[in-house]
Amino acid sequence: MAKHDMNERAQTGNGARATSPLRGLNLERVLAVAMDHQGPFTRAELIQATGLSAPTVGNLASNLIREGLITDLGAGPSRGGRRPFFMEFNARHGFVAGIDLGATRTRLALADLRGQVLAHRVVPTPLRGAPASVLAAIVKEVRTLLKDADVSPRQLLAVGAGSPGVVDPARGLVVTLAPNLKGWSNVPMAKILKRELGAPVVLENDVNLAILGERWRGVAHGHDTCAFITLGRGIGAGIVINGKLHHGHHFLAGEIALMCMGPQFIETDFGMRGCLETMAGLDGLSTLWEHPARGDGSRWVAELFTAAESGDRRAGTTVEQAATLIGMAIANLSIVLDPSLIVLGGALIAQGKPLVHELRRIVGRIIPTPPRLVVSQLHEEAPLWGSLLLSTTFARERLREQLRDGRVPQ
Repeated sequence: MAKHDMNERAQTGNGARATSPLRGLNLERVLAVAMDHQGPFTRAELIQATGLSAPTVGNLASNLIREGLITDLGAGPSRGGRRPFFMEFNARHGFVAGIDLGATRTRLALADLRGQVLAHRVVPTPLRGAPASVLAAIVKEVRTLLKDADVSPRQLLAVGAGSPGVVDPARGLVVTLAPNLKGWSNVPMAKILKRELGAPVVLENDVNLAILGERWRGVAHGHDTCAFITLGRGIGAGIVINGKLHHGHHFLAGEIALMCMGPQFIETDFGMRGCLETMAGLDGLSTLWEHPARGDGSRWVAELFTAAESGDRRAGTTVEQAATLIGMAIANLSIVLDPSLIVLGGALIAQGKPLVHELRRIVGRIIPTPPRLVVSQLHEEAPLWGSLLLSTTFARERLREQLRDGRVPQ
């Protein structure tokens, strides 16, 4: 065995054991293969995947087993030679949480390091109070999740959190939020959650999380340039280009709600002009239909489409305006991005499936090679799955980074 593989480890002040730089890199290399392997693997497979020698791989694997990052599954059946010994990444070495802060409901989940959900809750979003009090209530729900799953708070390695509005992920800041939550401006949401939960927090816009969720566990799997468009009281898009989220210079990429839908609106005051959300969001459609909308839209939107199908002229005009304006917006976005797929979600889609067929027709009339338009497979859970993807990715990279830097996680 090489000399660098036999260096003694010394205790460090932060509770992790130090290793030599090269040994740390090799440990990280073996762990990366273990994490990416779906299911059990043998030492021979580790040797082939890493290119390291058999003695080195054996030593490193034993080290990772002692630290609880890899589980020794024992010997398998013989195939004519020595019985192979199987191992597996210990996905429950630590845990992650996901938070989707919604305008009316907040969804939360606790998962292992492969994204397997262990506990799940949907609670009313506490609309009253300052941002700190709203987040304190959400922290309480996360602690309930941990308790339900019998997981110690010390085992929480990362939290992925989603919020509506303009989000600055680098600073963990909610810059501006939808009007449902009053007083949310430049809120350090990630910092507040980290302080209360004791784990790193990765913050992202909720529609951005939706497209990440659909690419991971939903209908957009395998699509590297795609978008998620949510159509409800708010309208927005999450955009992935060449496999990466596109935020834009001011974190406004995907804010298609602000699209101006006609030249007659250009000189109108901002916020009152003919923006897509003003004219095709739930509030605008309710006004056009002259219907006393109640609730979050899931009920009265279904009534709107039923009335339109029954010949109600006002309802028919309302649905036609929604389809036309949204179809134009989708076509414009498609011309700019040229995506292979656009996923549609939100109350207008959940309650108005015929709208999808009309949108496909309109987009097909405007552009020569339209993308596939499909309904979200994960529905309201899409942003939550995206938050779990962010947190598992962060936690796993953090474990690898600790090994790479010569610190063995405990």
